[in-house]
Amino acid sequence: MPVQRSASVAGIGESQYYKRAASPHSEFQLACTAIGRAVDDAGLQLREIDGFVSYMDSRNDPVRLSAALGVERVDFTAQTFGGGGNGMASAVAIADAAIVAGYARNIVVFRALAQGQFGRFGQAGFGWSQGAQQVGGPHAYTTPFGMVTAAQVNAMQTTRFMHEHGVTQDSLAEIALVSYAHAQRNPRAIRHGTPLTREDYDASRWIAEPFHLFDCCPENDGATAIVVTSTERARDLRRGAVPILAASQGLEHRGGVGAFNEANFPTAHHRGAGERLWERAGVGPQDVDVMQFYENFTGPVVMAITEMGFCKPDDVEGFVTSGALRWPDGDFPLNTSGGNLGEAYIHGFEMVNEAVRQIRGESTCQVEGAELSLAVAGPGYAPGSTVLFCKD
Repeated sequence: MPVQRSASVAGIGESQYYKRAASPHSEFQLACTAIGRAVDDAGLQLREIDGFVSYMDSRNDPVRLSAALGVERVDFTAQTFGGGGNGMASAVAIADAAIVAGYARNIVVFRALAQGQFGRFGQAGFGWSQGAQQVGGPHAYTTPFGMVTAAQVNAMQTTRFMHEHGVTQDSLAEIALVSYAHAQRNPRAIRHGTPLTREDYDASRWIAEPFHLFDCCPENDGATAIVVTSTERARDLRRGAVPILAASQGLEHRGGVGAFNEANFPTAHHRGAGERLWERAGVGPQDVDVMQFYENFTGPVVMAITEMGFCKPDDVEGFVTSGALRWPDGDFPLNTSGGNLGEAYIHGFEMVNEAVRQIRGESTCQVEGAELSLAVAGPGYAPGSTVLFCKD
């Protein structure tokens, strides 16, 4: 059944973004703030919300949210599989599918994160019982050898990719420099007012080679949310419709298995997601006007750019360093709000809001006449996911 453009984003909202542990509000309060602002942006009332979708969020559940927000009736709830920001776009896809199927009328998709309150994603052992004498699952194959952080895991994949395809530190630096440059125009951004130079980048300490400090996303507190409804209904609401043209998830055989035993190692886990997205949308990467690539680390972004079809792996060095990713003159402006590196790390969901702003014409680095706006979730973790927004 064709579903393109049947569901739309009608509202977006976010809390203030804070450095880790700087928020005066709890994670739950941040979630309620972002949801309330998204609903108000759409011109709806909180009582009209009847669905909630998120990813990797076990604390801000629909029972608690609906009671606090005054939601009268909840007809649909869902979360995605996967243990990281790779669920960012698939959460939007779930809401899209639920609206098209008629399971709900107005669904909030959100992510809230208070790393000062509940712990840091970047710390050793996050995701398994810290202080334990034993670890299981895929951690059993890496932890005993000192690979205990996401930075180390992604550094291993990136190093292999760089070796195989002639990629240098220049490409990684360009991703960081682009995100920081765009953040300087965005007053919401944590890094607004703190520009990054190549000299600063090179002088920063190593975290896990080939990642310098500025190759790694910060740890922040904040929340962001959207309201998804039918395109027909969104057209009658305050801000109009930003249709979801297509969305996809992708998982190849043995993709994401532990200890780097993937047949296609190294991978950003977006080959399948990219192929299916373009098939469903009826367009190709060359048609995209602006794109938001989740960058927990710069290396996986370089890999995901190739897997999404923007260039071949052996050509990615030239593509990334050519200026193509820079606003306003590049052909494919990247992370125009600053992304995870420059705006805030809200597990990537702030990038969905920015993708919608580009279609609305409201970005602080607005691409003139943007009609196709891409968001790519969490490269480096499986299954990958992506979503493409379009003009109504």
